[in-house]
Amino acid sequence: MIADRMQGFEASGIRKVFDLARKIKNPINLSIGQPDFDVPDEVKEEAIRAIDSGFNRYTITQGIPELSKKILQQTKLDKGVIADDIMITSGVAGALTLAFLVLINPGDEVLVPDPYFVSFKHLIKFCGGDIKFIDTYPDFELTPSRIESYVSPRTKMLLINSPSNPTGVVCRPEHLNEICEIAKKNNLIIISDEIYSKFVYDTPYQSIGKFHENTLTCQGFSKSYAMTGWRLGSVIGPKNIINEMIKLQQYTYICAPSFAQMAGIKALDIDISKYVEEYKMKRDFMYNALKENYRVTKPDGAFYLFPQVPWGTDEEFATRAIDNKLLVIPGSVFSEKQSHFRLSYAAPFETLQRGVEVLNSLVSR
Repeated sequence: MIADRMQGFEASGIRKVFDLARKIKNPINLSIGQPDFDVPDEVKEEAIRAIDSGFNRYTITQGIPELSKKILQQTKLDKGVIADDIMITSGVAGALTLAFLVLINPGDEVLVPDPYFVSFKHLIKFCGGDIKFIDTYPDFELTPSRIESYVSPRTKMLLINSPSNPTGVVCRPEHLNEICEIAKKNNLIIISDEIYSKFVYDTPYQSIGKFHENTLTCQGFSKSYAMTGWRLGSVIGPKNIINEMIKLQQYTYICAPSFAQMAGIKALDIDISKYVEEYKMKRDFMYNALKENYRVTKPDGAFYLFPQVPWGTDEEFATRAIDNKLLVIPGSVFSEKQSHFRLSYAAPFETLQRGVEVLNSLVSR
């Protein structure tokens, strides 16, 4: 009865932990990959105005021009991205899904750095693509030398997520040009998932879309403005690819939510620097509190740590943590390895302190 294409799909390991959270009284929840602040009031007010004024119908498929123009202008100014075409999508997840469906033929190879965001693997396989996982352990750096050894005549695409979920590592600016040279030499499309690009703590963020015109730069409002449930994103890239994605969106998502698009215009004017600074402090607190007992790379951005488990497998360790009311995600949800776990520091300081106490008590088996 069920189509064969669903054979490789399993329930997300993240959702399994979310389900557990509902059953535990007063859990220490470091599993949630969304901001712990609310949508800014000005953005909520703009959404309410849009709804009250009757802006509740379908928009044009590619998104309202006012939002598209503003995103494109800011992206060119802030990141120097060189592509000119843009569409508004139902979150970055919607952008990635459309891009994969439009670009991947059965048997095409897609290079995916490991660790990776959970949906990448399943969506690529859903489209018939063959994944080559680029091993970036132990430092999680995506370097030109690591990429080059995986390229073959069937390789069509390189997927970059910077800052990374689950590691928080940012692709080094000094590597971007060389990565682009590899892409140009091998006629590769680059898809750059930049959902966390506003949460970068130590150096200015650089987008690979600044250096390679055959890049799809995917951005969203979910993390920066806490609009996770509003499903609003965008993708900037070559006109021929964007046109095909718009065509496909007509028959799938139709358009991004109308009221969210209006609110997105307002969101782009909001200064979120106080949240960025707060997450930098939380990053430093968690890293300093754990680095003596865990092998952990200090993240450059996003709001995650990806420590190595001190004993056993990732699932064994995560199960023991859950027995102590601490919710973290086994690293194999994001990787072909079973050696790490992900925690999110997008949580109140009190929760982080409780989490550190449990984690440091679990070092010995």
